[in-house]
Amino acid sequence: MGNQFFVKGAVAIAATSLLLTGCARYDQPTSAPFAPVPEQIPMESGPRTPTPEPQDPNQPPGEPQPLPGACGDLTPGVIAGCLDTTGDLVMLPGGESALVAERLTGRILRVSPGAETTEYARVPVEPAGDGGLTGIALSPTFEEDQLVFAYITTPSDNRVVRVAPGDSPKEIFTGIPKGPTGNAGAIAFAAPDQLMILTGDTGNPAAANDPGSMAGKLLRLNSTESGAPAPQQVSAGMGSAGGLCLDPQSGSMWVTDRAPTMDRLQIVVPDGTSATQVWTWADQPGVGGCAAAAETVVVALDGAKALSVVVSGSGGAVLGDPQLIAQDLYGSYGAAAFAADGTVWVATVNKSGPEAAPTDDRVVRIEVTSGVGGLV
Repeated sequence: MGNQFFVKGAVAIAATSLLLTGCARYDQPTSAPFAPVPEQIPMESGPRTPTPEPQDPNQPPGEPQPLPGACGDLTPGVIAGCLDTTGDLVMLPGGESALVAERLTGRILRVSPGAETTEYARVPVEPAGDGGLTGIALSPTFEEDQLVFAYITTPSDNRVVRVAPGDSPKEIFTGIPKGPTGNAGAIAFAAPDQLMILTGDTGNPAAANDPGSMAGKLLRLNSTESGAPAPQQVSAGMGSAGGLCLDPQSGSMWVTDRAPTMDRLQIVVPDGTSATQVWTWADQPGVGGCAAAAETVVVALDGAKALSVVVSGSGGAVLGDPQLIAQDLYGSYGAAAFAADGTVWVATVNKSGPEAAPTDDRVVRIEVTSGVGGLV
């Protein structure tokens, strides 16, 4: 059932949830007009009942117990807690566990429900401004080589490296400009031989529009081997990098970024030569990482403390206003990924803010049923 279940739930959201009013618009004349999302698409099933955790014989009957790895947090849905500021999140093969990046420490941690959090690998970083460890992606042959690609900030630049457990990172692509801000980046494989790289504008919008600078660009690297040719520039004018996520069904790559006057969602269709803007948020809710499946995109928002669900049609045309779900449940969200059961796993970014919970930062699991996002 997996992602199919979630997508149908997400379509129901677009028909029944409260609208995100006054903050979004179409910016491409080729975008499809607003259209009501079909209401006749039924949910495959009702809410799932989580499997009860084994009761500690020394614990009074019926009294809740924290899960291993949750750092004593009894909040429903918490998979892992007491993390440092997170930078990204990717699901591992099988979709039942994930790797989460800590932006400031450079640690890559493995998390799963009911298990202790463990360190998978570590890369040295210089977390200047919003930099550090801000993007991770699994090797296309991860099950054989266990390699993780990472977008990091160093004392001299921003770059892409790869690392395996117990090994030192190896350079893949270096020399991406570094600035006082706008250092965050994102990476994702569009195909086994194509690594997409989203770079920040280093706090300088002029650099993002300069074809001679790699700042504020969406790049396509056609090989991750030593001596690979320079990347192809897919799109320019990017602001502060949000995230990249591949829709495995359509092969389209979704891109989020924060421009000076708006937050944006863009799409690169398979074999596309540029990114097409499909949605903007004028109120700038703070777009971050995203997760995509079957033309449904979930975008993490840190300012709005919610997830935004976008349902699209052919070519990325948005079918109705994006919907806010799971608002104010866990604070600010920074990264998202679909799990095998159709739930969305999200990494929070509360640690450096004034309203952090004692067990922040956390990885949480959010279920979408009957048109709302709620606690699992």
